[in-house]
Amino acid sequence: MNYRIIVRTLGFILLFEAVFFLVPAITALCYQEEEIFDFLASMLLCAVLGGACMLVKPKSDSMYAKEGFVIVALSWIVMSLFGALPFWFSRAIPSYVDALFETVSGFTTTGATILPSGAAIEALPKSLLMWRSFTHWIGGMGVLVFIMVFLPLSGGRNINLLKAESTGASVSKLVPKMRSTARILYLIYTALTVLQFVLLVFDMPVFDAINTAFGTAGTGGFAIKGDSFASYSAYSQIVVTVFMILFSINFTSFYLILCGRLKEAFNTEVRTFLGIVFAAIALITVNLCLSQYGYSIGEAILHSAFSVASVISTTGYATANFDLWPAFSKTILVLLMFIGACAGSTGGGMKVSRVIVLFKGATHEMKRILHPRQVKKITMDKHVVEHEVVRGINGYFFAYILIYIVSLLIICLDGFDLVTNFTGVAATLNNIGPGLGAVGPDGNFAAFSDLSKLVFIFDMLAGRLEVFPMLVLFAPSTWRK
Repeated sequence: MNYRIIVRTLGFILLFEAVFFLVPAITALCYQEEEIFDFLASMLLCAVLGGACMLVKPKSDSMYAKEGFVIVALSWIVMSLFGALPFWFSRAIPSYVDALFETVSGFTTTGATILPSGAAIEALPKSLLMWRSFTHWIGGMGVLVFIMVFLPLSGGRNINLLKAESTGASVSKLVPKMRSTARILYLIYTALTVLQFVLLVFDMPVFDAINTAFGTAGTGGFAIKGDSFASYSAYSQIVVTVFMILFSINFTSFYLILCGRLKEAFNTEVRTFLGIVFAAIALITVNLCLSQYGYSIGEAILHSAFSVASVISTTGYATANFDLWPAFSKTILVLLMFIGACAGSTGGGMKVSRVIVLFKGATHEMKRILHPRQVKKITMDKHVVEHEVVRGINGYFFAYILIYIVSLLIICLDGFDLVTNFTGVAATLNNIGPGLGAVGPDGNFAAFSDLSKLVFIFDMLAGRLEVFPMLVLFAPSTWRK
């Protein structure tokens, strides 16, 4: 294990976090808020510690997969530990565990909160609201993917960082150099964010439009209104619905569209994802129209489309309390929590590509039982899915289920009902935000014990980093020379 290069890279991360604090600090300056001193203190602490870590000179520049996974996991932990300081320093969130929960929820684009809905959120200083939303935007594409544009490492080492942080079963280069790939991804990400801001600023204040664009781009869902998104106009809700779906699609598809390769862009995963979205919207719309909730067809379509896009993209915004909807509609939304978005997007969940491979793997196994001598491999888009990929997905699924079960057992010690516990773990492990019951759209995670909140924090990090980088930290072989 190359400890020195790990320490040096973490120093680089802290220096960048000091720069990130400029955004809320400038916001505090514009609104003349005293929280500017809390951000400046946090910025100074990150700069000093980061500078000290940068003084560590590695004896070797070698960075293998093991170092890549450890650096990614520790980077997100360190970013969260220091990112929580402004909430704690300002006493807006007096408990450091709560402040850490809020910050991890932001960076992992989960959107779960310990803050009560309603006036409590709107009463927060503008600078803290901006920091909450900005953490979504930073974590959406990935902390290391952003820093990779500036990180002075060669492509061979960058690929290990990108593989460890990116979402999905596999990572490929868009162009020969990994730094150029990271730059293209962030250019697309930034362009879509700016486009959404421009469309929203016609219908809402600039501050609201910036925060909403940050939250949607990162598929995070921290709202700046007490009712999440219910008080905004139908136009804004439609814009956000469309962009939640767009940010749930693999960013490679956008690059292929720009290159004119439309057939490759709309691959099996994208088509399946869009099919699931439209099918879920149709089913929930019909269910709401036939229920006793008094929705017109237009209202049912608007609320169902927004909720489906919010849940499957793992954004977490809400225009209605879907916890009060019929059981059929709620069941569909819970299933969407597990499916999640496309690989290579800013969304969470298991990812559509993994679900497709698992489904094909199950059907392939049934056919093999019926026809033992038949030789047939799993394919996607006419390409054979390599055995290593299938094995990796199976391993991921087992680790995912194991973390889910252990987390659920620990959470149950707090005495909440099964629906709250089950969907609470689902909401954090899949980086969604709201669940059902006490953690529904009108609820929060404040009532859980510190132990449960720490479990949720681990789940949010594990979900965002695709499980293995967090588990690697606990493997004794990781730390052996």
